[in-house]
Amino acid sequence: MLATARLQLQHLPAHLTRDSWPGQLTILEEALHRLDALDKQWQQTRAQLPADAGPGTEAYIDALDEHHAECWSYLDDWACHGRAILDIQAATRRAGTQPKRPQFLAVKPRHGGYRATRR
Repeated sequence: MLATARLQLQHLPAHLTRDSWPGQLTILEEALHRLDALDKQWQQTRAQLPADAGPGTEAYIDALDEHHAECWSYLDDWACHGRAILDIQAATRRAGTQPKRPQFLAVKPRHGGYRATRR
């Protein structure tokens, strides 16, 4: 989604964009990167828990609570800025319905359809 939004943003006409969108996409990309890293860390933490520390045990719950606490700020970034992806998609659709070039009405010549020639 982020890569698509970034690409769409590059092709949108300036009048359909917001100045905040590039920065918001960067925040979302960084948050996603951190969430991925925290997920890998959680997988390692789970693997290192004692065999009897399964879901529902105090050790497991404490480790999971710590993991969730580390994730909240990045999830909050998504809650605050994720709408930018939808807004970019909506702008892309609006751009697709607008003509690429202005349409000009046919104009009848005032001189009756002929041109005076120079001598």
